[in-house]
Amino acid sequence: MRMRSIWKGHIRFSLVTIPIRIYNAVETSENIKFNQLHKDCNGRVGYEKKCKKCAKTLASDEIVKGYEYEPDQYVIFEDSDFDKVRLKSTKVIEIEAFVEVGEVAPSLFESPYYAGPDGEVAGRSYSLLCAAMKETGRVGVGKVVLRDREDVVLLSPPENGLALFRLRYPQEVRKFSQVPQIDTLPAADKDQLKLARSLVDSMARPMSELTIQDNWKTAVREMIQAKAAGKEIVQIEEEEKPAMDILTALKQSIEKAKGAKEGMQPARGKTETGAAKAQKAQAKTATKKKKAG
Repeated sequence: MRMRSIWKGHIRFSLVTIPIRIYNAVETSENIKFNQLHKDCNGRVGYEKKCKKCAKTLASDEIVKGYEYEPDQYVIFEDSDFDKVRLKSTKVIEIEAFVEVGEVAPSLFESPYYAGPDGEVAGRSYSLLCAAMKETGRVGVGKVVLRDREDVVLLSPPENGLALFRLRYPQEVRKFSQVPQIDTLPAADKDQLKLARSLVDSMARPMSELTIQDNWKTAVREMIQAKAAGKEIVQIEEEEKPAMDILTALKQSIEKAKGAKEGMQPARGKTETGAAKAQKAQAKTATKKKKAG
């Protein structure tokens, strides 16, 4: 199924301009949606917008937006006020710089999109930008006006094209130093660190080999089918595993990882070639003919 673009514009860096289209990277059809129902009759639940001050039920045209700058003191915004602060969309993703991908904190990443070339003519310059970023190991950071607001975006070249990520502004993300007890962590024990590194090495695998799936959604879908068929749902209780000290846990984990790897090793016995198998088949056929004669 072909994707439908949600935005059409250009990537621009210095004097280079590349026509592109933006596509959603997230498959929303995978989401499971529930309706809220009245328990007695299964009727859908509606909501009334009611003023907490005078208890009046309000229509949409009676509601305005307000920013509370002091307790119970509001600055009122009409829809026309928001029109005045809208930024003019230039339909251009303006790349301000190319940076090392490691410089961008993972906490800044928000929404993923795909960017594709808009037309055959754009393909050459689009491909050139992808190759240049791959060879230099850098990603593009810039700005674009989407839906009347300015967003910071990051362009990276996975596979054969460009992915675009909307980024959060740094001031929107809390500092990691605010995490309780993070500044009072004890230094790692050298012997334990050696075992921990050995465990990490033994568990190392390419990302492409991992099976990443949403088990919760799978279980919920199975439960929906079972309930629709009138089947009884049986809950499986998980056993609590006894806690063990870190040293014992590391050693047992390393042995477990080694055993798993050995179990995945292919058999080293001699295998028959195709010719040998054919000869055996011919011999069996000849034997059968002799017996039949």
